Amino acid sequence: MAAIGIHFGHTCACVAIFKDGRADVVANDAGDRVTPAVVGYRDSEQIVGIAAKQGQVRNAANTVVKVKQVLGRRFDDPVTQTHRTETKCPIIQKEDKPYYEITCGEQTQHVAPEDVAKQIFNKMKETAQSALGSDVTDTVITVPFEFAHSQKCALREAAEAAGFNVLRMIHEPSAALLAYNIGQDSSSGKSHVLVYKLGGTSLNVTVLQINGGLIRVLSTYTDHGIGGESFTQALVQHLASEFKRSFKHDVSGNPRALLKLMNSADMVKHSLSSLGSANCFVDSLHEGVDFECTVSRARFELLCSSLFNKSIQPIRSLLSEAGLSASDINKVVLCGGSARIPRLQHLIQDLFPDVELLNSFPPDELIAVGAAIEAGLLVGRDHLGPEDESVEVDVSAADILLKELDESGAEAFTVLLPSGTPLPARRHHVLSGEGKLSSFCLEIYQRFMEEQPEQLSKIILRDLQPKEEKHNIDAVVTMKRDGSLHVSCAAQSNGKSEAITITAAS
Repeated sequence: MAAIGIHFGHTCACVAIFKDGRADVVANDAGDRVTPAVVGYRDSEQIVGIAAKQGQVRNAANTVVKVKQVLGRRFDDPVTQTHRTETKCPIIQKEDKPYYEITCGEQTQHVAPEDVAKQIFNKMKETAQSALGSDVTDTVITVPFEFAHSQKCALREAAEAAGFNVLRMIHEPSAALLAYNIGQDSSSGKSHVLVYKLGGTSLNVTVLQINGGLIRVLSTYTDHGIGGESFTQALVQHLASEFKRSFKHDVSGNPRALLKLMNSADMVKHSLSSLGSANCFVDSLHEGVDFECTVSRARFELLCSSLFNKSIQPIRSLLSEAGLSASDINKVVLCGGSARIPRLQHLIQDLFPDVELLNSFPPDELIAVGAAIEAGLLVGRDHLGPEDESVEVDVSAADILLKELDESGAEAFTVLLPSGTPLPARRHHVLSGEGKLSSFCLEIYQRFMEEQPEQLSKIILRDLQPKEEKHNIDAVVTMKRDGSLHVSCAAQSNGKSEAITITAAS
């Protein structure tokens, strides 16, 4: 039975099929194995992929890019507000959620991010079905470590709306390991693997320990301030300055010209991963003037030198945080489209001169391949023995906090489970409340990176006996491997207790 794996990224999506014991990425109708995660709206049709990306130049206001950034987020979320300033497609507030405002002719419609994502999943489904010649619904989808519960739910909702049966969601580094069959041998000894992912809009570095089929996340780091688009933008600035030098026209303030340069710079960047130089040609860049320019790999590397440094520095910090040195790492796995860049690979190899650099799979296809392998394992689980499945120890994607009052009576947050805590995990904390209280409210929050804490749930402990001294409340928070939380609280005075379970999207 066939099953598929989907990597739904910020800028691209990729689908792989598991059939007859192997996983392979399949090409879309344009012949590309990776599809731009771009949706363009025209009259009564939706265009997905390279055609929508290229059509941005003339249809920017009705073209949605990077929808993954706002999936499952509220309108007032800082990430949503940043996305609003960066996208050409208007975003409005509707029931506290962001909606894209699409205007085709005289008609205006409001499209939810989940509906945009559904169109991309539809494209993945069509691509897989075309290759198989039959319908396929069972799939595994990859998600970043830092994806919140609401984001996972939104992604699952979009996939199910496209007709998929989502077997499981797995973290991207886990999929990368599966693709290279790392951690699947229960008889293997202890080793350390570093997974380096440089995608379109972010960098993620994860250090994992493998021991007898047990995979344990030691430390993980994500930077949304750098990605493949950062390198493309550096090229765009160079091309714009070259055009100004040759034709005395400044196009830096012309959105349409910059979109044309962005598309061309993206192709140049890809070409320079395999060629020593690449030609850039833009038809009618400004006032009917065509632009042609040749960029060498050496020039590209010079333009992006600061970006290369920024892309490498987190590796050193992460190793230090995990208590490891470069010599402790046994393998390095490269994934994400921009991990193709030769200069970046050389810099990583310099950090790990005696380590095997795994890059035989195209980095932008690797995660989808791992997801397809996981899908194949799940579909054929009845035929698997216990020894055929590895055990993975996940980490908490966010800080888990309790809100309480400090000595001055001001609200304060206590971090019980910091992000990156290996799971499962259990923490005990004692809270205090005034003795005159007859009930006590325990509030549980999560916090992603530098964002504001978001309330997950609360427990109200009732029927406390008022007394002169303070109430002491024992709180126990347990997080399972699937991200679900079990929270209990009990009064030390009379043993009165309450508990709640907060589920997470698996």
